[in-house]
Amino acid sequence: MAQSLLNIGRAQAYTLTWLFKPPKMPISLRYFQTAKSLQKNLHRKSIYKTEEAKKIRFYVIHRYLEYLKNYDKVLERSFPGAMRVYRVFSVGIKDFMRDLKDYVRIVRLVNAPGQKGRFLNLTRREIELYHQMPQDMRQVAPVLLISALPFANYVIFPIAYLFPRHFLSTHFWTLQQKSEFNLIILTNRLLHNRPLFRCVQAELDSLKDHKLHHEWAVILGMMGSGVQPKIEQILGCKELFMSAPYHLFYLKRKHVKHLLKIHNLHTGWFRRARLAERAVILKEMDKAIMREGGVHNLPIDALKNACFIRGLNPINMRNEDMVHWLKNWITVSSAVDKETLSLLLHCPILLAYNEPSNWQLIYKNK
Repeated sequence: MAQSLLNIGRAQAYTLTWLFKPPKMPISLRYFQTAKSLQKNLHRKSIYKTEEAKKIRFYVIHRYLEYLKNYDKVLERSFPGAMRVYRVFSVGIKDFMRDLKDYVRIVRLVNAPGQKGRFLNLTRREIELYHQMPQDMRQVAPVLLISALPFANYVIFPIAYLFPRHFLSTHFWTLQQKSEFNLIILTNRLLHNRPLFRCVQAELDSLKDHKLHHEWAVILGMMGSGVQPKIEQILGCKELFMSAPYHLFYLKRKHVKHLLKIHNLHTGWFRRARLAERAVILKEMDKAIMREGGVHNLPIDALKNACFIRGLNPINMRNEDMVHWLKNWITVSSAVDKETLSLLLHCPILLAYNEPSNWQLIYKNK
């Protein structure tokens, strides 16, 4: 009984669905609408393909690309401080990585087995990079390591930007900062000139029985009186630096400390070995200058940098005076050998102790 009632209900429901079903559209009307839609699509397509539409589209794309090209200027106008920080670090990182690759290549060449002249095939700039890059790597290493921590770059980069001399290398400095910071670094080095000179004077009494005692006493007297000794006088006393008390391995602890500071070296481990390596590098720089045509062929920036490295303040000096001084340095350097490297290390005071530009830098604020 129940099954029969259920079948009757299903039949009635199926019958009612036909009542609510929408009537079929006549064939002629359907054909008319289809043709109309096709004509509409063809019309749209033809408008899109017209030359005017193409010009408009290309103009919009061109303007959009121009906007993207100049977007850095838009950001610089809107956020000048943030863009300065961005430029400092983006350009600095590129320069640092470029010099780091060159430094690795130079280290491989210098330490290659079986090579007789370590620096013979290197240019002056490459030797200067070999001299400067380790210090730059030590200075910028804390910033790079800390910035690798999560969210630490938001803190360390602004701090490094505010104190670039302490936390960033020369690659991140502007031209003005390079000039300013080089003078500060050189001033700190020159402050050890007088203590080093006192250490040299203190050993004079131990040379009373030496045949060069009188000549050396004259040189020290001239330096103490504000007169710069001649190159011939200095080279005449070269023998004093081949043994005690002025040979590198006979210098007293205080003497070594001031010698390190004058050459902008830290006073940590392997003091004498690092001083000997510095003397070799200075001598190789001088050889490279002569291989490249001599002091006269140095660009002005390279000439000033060479003076900075050797302990002379080139600011407000004439080019002729810088060339003359550097020639005197190279004359001494050419006469130095492995046994007299200490003489080259003392040249910052033997050749520049009484230079007016150095005295002006030390006492400008006094």
